[in-house]
Amino acid sequence: MGNNYKVIVVDDHPIVREGFIKLVESNEAFTVVGSCGDGAEVIPLIKKTEPDIIVLDISLPNLNGLQIVEEIRKEKLPGEVIILTMYKEESYFDEAMNLGVKGYLLKENAIIELIDCLHKVASGNHYVTPELSDFLIERHDKASSFYLEHPAIESLSDTEKKILKLISENLTSKEIAEQLYISIRTVQNHRNNICNKLGLQGYHKLLQFALENKHYL
Repeated sequence: MGNNYKVIVVDDHPIVREGFIKLVESNEAFTVVGSCGDGAEVIPLIKKTEPDIIVLDISLPNLNGLQIVEEIRKEKLPGEVIILTMYKEESYFDEAMNLGVKGYLLKENAIIELIDCLHKVASGNHYVTPELSDFLIERHDKASSFYLEHPAIESLSDTEKKILKLISENLTSKEIAEQLYISIRTVQNHRNNICNKLGLQGYHKLLQFALENKHYL
């Protein structure tokens, strides 16, 4: 990212969207290069404008904000994401963090916090609205507990960890082989090694373990 960051603003309420655009453009470090109010328009807009930062409402018609982030990751599109939400539920927050969202703002605080958040994200850091900072601490505590309960995770090789993560995304051995450019037999060998190291008996136990602990892998 350069000194002037390209931003797109996505919100389905035109007045709110215009307010955010004016707010973003009030700071000379940022330029709004596009905006829309419909989830289905976001991916084409990202491809067209190649933004540095995407300010994204979680509640949108057609595709919601988290579905859009999934699509951005899947297609490896540019832009760090700041989620705007009215929801204070931990489940939304956890899902956003698991998808690699860099900023998470409550809409009620956005007018005050958005510029700070943009600067933090532009410099490669995370920004979480202070009201929800307890969620971050809880995430850290849960992750620490997971590694204490399953110390054998640390004995996995980098490739095994990568394969375990792909299993947690419910990919088949064939899909994992295609993604990592290795043979299916090699994937199956890795799966067996992971089972042995983690003390898991059988294909389904590995899948179950990966799905249940997806957020920590």
